[in-house]
Amino acid sequence: MNTRIAGAASAFPKNYYSQDVIREALKHKWAGKLDNPLVLDRFHASVGVEGRYLALPIPAYHDLKTWGDANNAWIESAIELAKQSLCRALNGAGIGAGELGAIFFVSVTGIASPSIEARLINRMGLSPNIKRIPIFGLGCVAGAAGIARTADYIRAYPEQAAALISVELCSLTWREDDLSAANLISTGLFGDGAAAVVLCGEDRVEYGPRVLATRSVFYPDTEDVMGWDISEKGFKIVLSRSVPDMVTLHLREDVERFLADYGMIRGDIGSWIMHTGGPKVLEATQQALELPKEALSASWESLREVGNLSSASVLLVLEKFMKQRRPEPGSFSVLAAMGPGFCAELVLLQW
Repeated sequence: MNTRIAGAASAFPKNYYSQDVIREALKHKWAGKLDNPLVLDRFHASVGVEGRYLALPIPAYHDLKTWGDANNAWIESAIELAKQSLCRALNGAGIGAGELGAIFFVSVTGIASPSIEARLINRMGLSPNIKRIPIFGLGCVAGAAGIARTADYIRAYPEQAAALISVELCSLTWREDDLSAANLISTGLFGDGAAAVVLCGEDRVEYGPRVLATRSVFYPDTEDVMGWDISEKGFKIVLSRSVPDMVTLHLREDVERFLADYGMIRGDIGSWIMHTGGPKVLEATQQALELPKEALSASWESLREVGNLSSASVLLVLEKFMKQRRPEPGSFSVLAAMGPGFCAELVLLQW
């Protein structure tokens, strides 16, 4: 029994700012603290982002004095964005909220208990018997991994429908006391938003790409490549310069082994649905897979429009393919992302 992705949708905060406005606000915030403010200009200009949505209006960030303040803002925004994205994905799939048998929730930018998907049950009329699977810590890979785990669930319960929700509010993790290159880059690269996908068995819907196979790959002894250092002040980003190197070293071999297990080669793939990690990551992806830049045009477009939304990014690219760039029936796609661990998640789709 094949699993289909029946719906995909996104939701964003109301506050959208150009890259220039965000950069100038940060320079004002860090006035007198940056040894060379031109470094921030250079970092922000290098990430290929024209603008981003932010969870709060820029002046409101000055009121966040503690990690608790930031996390409370995360909870309030996450509930609303999760609800919006899930409602839109359900509408697109033609499935009622009460029909969901399971709901997966992924995020790495905030924490809550009860978790966000639990709070949606009261607000959306979800089944009181719904299975809840909140997942924290996968970071950028969680969009692809979330699709894979949701598809695993549907294979076990093909008569049901299940949803994956990703909410990432990266701006609420930016640390005023962190002047590291990693944090300066992150304030230029990462944005805020949410995405949801709905999956179900092939007997329930006759449209949407089939999830044919998935693959998880973990790279030993790479814990320091990406993640968080967590203290009483909140999340402090760990972002190694070696991230593009991980793509160059591993992605081609991982993809080829994955496809070979199903009697396929890279040339059989008609489209690539890739996480928008940033210009260096996308360029490394193109190099590793021997792809022209236009093959990843949807990822480049998403990066330019809203920045890197961590786990939600690959779901935004998937939404573009489902609504604007739908491949030919019968053609194959690979959906992929990498993230903390360091690790990769690959998903083989057929349209």
